[in-house]
Amino acid sequence: MTTRSDVILERMMALHPKVMDLVLDRVWKLLDAMGNPQGQLPPVIHIAGTNGKGSTQAMIRAGLEQGGARVHAYTSPHLARFHERIRVAGDLISEDALTEVLDRCYRANGGDPITYFEITTVAALVAFAEAEADYTLLEVGLGGRLDATNVVDEPALAMITPVDLDHQKFLGDTLTQIAGEKAGIIKRGMPCVVGPQHDAAMEVIERRAAALGALKISHHIHLRAEICSETLLDELDEFGEKDRVGIVSLMDHTPGQRQFRDLQKFEEYVCGKHNLDRAGFKDYMDFLYALQDRLGVAHEAGAVAASRRYGATLASHDDTTAEQVATSAAHGVTIAEFPTTVEAAEACHQADIATIMGAPNLVRGGSHSGNVAAAELATLDRLDILSSDYVPAALLIGAVQLSQIWDDWAKGIATVSANAARCVNLDDRGVIALGKRADILRFSMLHDVPVLGQVWAAGQQVA
Repeated sequence: MTTRSDVILERMMALHPKVMDLVLDRVWKLLDAMGNPQGQLPPVIHIAGTNGKGSTQAMIRAGLEQGGARVHAYTSPHLARFHERIRVAGDLISEDALTEVLDRCYRANGGDPITYFEITTVAALVAFAEAEADYTLLEVGLGGRLDATNVVDEPALAMITPVDLDHQKFLGDTLTQIAGEKAGIIKRGMPCVVGPQHDAAMEVIERRAAALGALKISHHIHLRAEICSETLLDELDEFGEKDRVGIVSLMDHTPGQRQFRDLQKFEEYVCGKHNLDRAGFKDYMDFLYALQDRLGVAHEAGAVAASRRYGATLASHDDTTAEQVATSAAHGVTIAEFPTTVEAAEACHQADIATIMGAPNLVRGGSHSGNVAAAELATLDRLDILSSDYVPAALLIGAVQLSQIWDDWAKGIATVSANAARCVNLDDRGVIALGKRADILRFSMLHDVPVLGQVWAAGQQVA
């Protein structure tokens, strides 16, 4: 059955310019005639890319709506009905509402040439601007830089999903040209999230994002190599020297040593996590011991070699004895993650290996596995760096606690700044000095608790 909106959409098709060109002039003119709805939207998340734009938008919408947010969403193309392209505050736009907004845009355009996507995008923006919501999700139609959706000056977030060769007639023949068009949605000072990319595409995107201050955090990868994993070597082969791998940790969680030298605690941990009975626990133990016997030596050597291939810093994990520390030093380890005893920490100090302890260990007052407490190592002056250990907020709290233990603020803060940067060879950060990145937190103290104020990344305030 033909609807009223179908009739108007058919008329809009007839407005298409005789020559297809990617410009925004027609869009800006119509937006102005419609009262510039693009400046009246709830916070916008703008999504470009070749693969996964629609699924990314769908997952974001589902998550926001699960949290109680009302979400506008614009996507293309549709499967059955045009209405699928426009969701207003969570619901597909109604026939009456679609007909009304299409008719208004058609009349305001005055018969001027304009593409179907351009005029319907303006209609969607008008519908969104006139309805209350908490977020607006806009999916790019073609490219990004000159796409009709690229009219919001300050999106809350830009996202670029994997880029590949597509629409080469309009976007360019090479991956770098196409990536440049996709990166056109990045706005100055606004954050950007970038999915996995080919090296050539990532280089283009990163260059634009860096120039516009859109990368709020400088991310590097920390690979934690579980030696007793059947797939470890294949997983390590997926990374290369261009993947920004900064640290590779040698991890061996075989029971009876290192973190799990206390088998009773290991049993409690495993049975609680996997809901195993005693018989199942014994079978699991046998499985892990067999893995260690079969793969341990080869996988440890493979992880050490991979670290060298990446140009990454090599770290040990859960060293317990001086003998284990000696083995780590022989591999070229320069950082020790979470030594479990004072003996190991002391051996690390003698071997010039920096000791990392988890900030949560310090904040909570001890190790959940019964190993040495971070506060004890701090008291002995055998703690060099704090890691977030899955709780980023603990870093600042932990650094403040160390400052109080040592009565030395510079030394305490260095455990989450200068010491960490130096140990992973990031010589462009970690200290406040001319020519450095100027990544800075400003905080105040309230009853011995740090309260975050402002944040600067690469000299630009981001929070």
